[in-house]
Amino acid sequence: MKQFSSASGHPHNEATDGDEIDLGNLLQTLWRGKLWIALCGFLALCLGGFYGYGIAVPVYTAKSAVALESRQEQVMDIESVVTGLGGDQSTINTEVEVLRSRELIETLVLDLDLLNDPEFNSALQPNPRFSIGVIVGAVRGIFGAQEPSFLVSERTTLDRTINAVLDALSVSNLRQSFVFEITATTQDPAKSALIANRLAELYIENQISVKFEKTEAATAWLSERVSGLQVELESAQAELKNFSTNTDLINADALAALNRQVKDLRDRRLTLAAQAEATATQLERLRNAAEAGDPNVFAEVAQDTLLDQALSRLKEGREGGREAFSSRREALIAQAELEAARARSQLTAIEASIADVTSRIDNQSEELVTLEQLQREVEASRLLYEAFLSRLKETSIQQGIQQADSRLLSRAVVPPAPSAPRKSRILALSLILGLMIGAAAVLLREMAQNTFRTPEDLEAKTGYTVIGQIPNISVKARRSVLEYLTQKPNSAAAEAVRNLRTSILLANLDTPPKVIMSTSSVPGEGKTTQSIALAQNFAGLGAKVLLIEGDIRRRVLSEYFSHDHPNGFLSVMSGDVSLNDAIVHDEALNADILYGEKSRVNAADLFSSRTFGEFINELRNHYDHIIIDSPPVLAVPDARVLGQLADAIIYSVKWDSATHRQVLDGLRSLESVNLKPSGLILSQIDRSKLKRYGYGDSYGAYAGYYTN
Repeated sequence: MKQFSSASGHPHNEATDGDEIDLGNLLQTLWRGKLWIALCGFLALCLGGFYGYGIAVPVYTAKSAVALESRQEQVMDIESVVTGLGGDQSTINTEVEVLRSRELIETLVLDLDLLNDPEFNSALQPNPRFSIGVIVGAVRGIFGAQEPSFLVSERTTLDRTINAVLDALSVSNLRQSFVFEITATTQDPAKSALIANRLAELYIENQISVKFEKTEAATAWLSERVSGLQVELESAQAELKNFSTNTDLINADALAALNRQVKDLRDRRLTLAAQAEATATQLERLRNAAEAGDPNVFAEVAQDTLLDQALSRLKEGREGGREAFSSRREALIAQAELEAARARSQLTAIEASIADVTSRIDNQSEELVTLEQLQREVEASRLLYEAFLSRLKETSIQQGIQQADSRLLSRAVVPPAPSAPRKSRILALSLILGLMIGAAAVLLREMAQNTFRTPEDLEAKTGYTVIGQIPNISVKARRSVLEYLTQKPNSAAAEAVRNLRTSILLANLDTPPKVIMSTSSVPGEGKTTQSIALAQNFAGLGAKVLLIEGDIRRRVLSEYFSHDHPNGFLSVMSGDVSLNDAIVHDEALNADILYGEKSRVNAADLFSSRTFGEFINELRNHYDHIIIDSPPVLAVPDARVLGQLADAIIYSVKWDSATHRQVLDGLRSLESVNLKPSGLILSQIDRSKLKRYGYGDSYGAYAGYYTN
């Protein structure tokens, strides 16, 4: 089967490059909708002009400037209770919010009596003659319903007025500066300047007031605290005096002397302890030697001269020597016992002295610690009292020299001209907005459009070449179609059919298609009309043409002709009649017609039979062109069967009617049985709608060639 050159190289390329935006196509779409875009722009321009010149109320804008003082004048070297403002961004943002605070705006409202200004107090504004509220009230009155009464409190009125003033004000910080710009916009130029200036003044006064209040509060607190600290100091001093009176005179030097005395006593105790131990040891040795009974041993231990003399007399055996030795021995033992007792007595006495002095040290240490603690408390209370007293005096002085952290840098002047509405800007923006809305509407309409209006769109969506564009033939009845084409051979429709015929013949000059099947996606797309017109055109070239009614289910071909046709090709296939008896020759068409007939056999089964294939092959021997008007592809499977016998398939797509899904599904249905249309026909084009949609008239440029 011959397929004409594809528009894109591959069918159904609607997903190819789907994410890319075709700028040219977009501009073409906008150009086609230029009238709608221009209309939207004109309407928006009219609305903008009506608003700017008829509805909008002129307003005036005045601006004052306040500078934040990052450096304060230091009259006295006294630290302020409230420190000055810093220059960081957070401080600047805070001050902007202070300028817009409801408390400050409330002061402004009360100061300028804005509660009695109808511009800010909506309750004072006169009711319009025509409004929703008036209409609702009138309807309620007709039906006897009472209007509910609402009592608005003074606080509510004040809050609403504050909100209105806030809407009329704006505060901003000039970039890279400590300057705040206060902008007031009202319907009165003098009022705008007054509000901007007064808000700046109230802001500065508020800074001084806040500082004064905080300083006053600090003074009161310091006075109360100084009184309390004075009482605490006097109490501490009295306690120290009472403790000093009831305690022996002590000091650190006396305590150090006692510590030195204890050290000396302990040193003496060590000496006495050694002496006591030595005397006790000597006494023990003397007693042991005496018990041994050896005079020599005792004499050696005693080391006494008199004892040595008595020992010599004893050894010489002189008279009285033993008694003298014994007497001296007892005397030495008694003397040793006395010395040992005296040493123990001295050691006991020195230990008692140490214990007494140590006790005195402990007692005096505790009393000294208590005394020093009381002295420190008195000193601390005195220092704290003096510090608070000094700060109280400084704070009292500051109450009279408070300075604001800002100054009025620039006063607002009465604006000479309104700041809004800016009529030229309103008109320009209205026009731009209208054009944008119009363009958006055109694009949305184009996106929502699910049918085919141009051959380019059809080729882009399907990937098949559009070989014909057939305009709508304006006739009242189907039987008038052939008459129209015959009587108006130079009409746009006739020329379009000739172009279609030429495209089919030039597809292959050597072997032009003999069997041509005409089909579509759904009924009503003009395939039968095109089959008749194409048959007439082929016959006009002198070719022998046969038109077969392949849609045997509906059989609408008879509605185009007035002659009788008792037999059809089914009768020929069954052998009931001959081919010549079944064929009807139409003089106006100048071609033969083979009508369809009712059959008990399913049409698809009939067309797929070998008998029907042989029948078509037989017809090839008798005719130059055989045109089969087949059923729609999506309705029944007949077209997919008939297409197997055709040399060319032309696929009709009704202009602005067949949906993308229908056409693509129909083409896929043919491709599922390895059939590809030779070309597509955009049929029943409505030229008047084509202009209205902004696509232009494909035939307008060549209207001189057409005679409708």
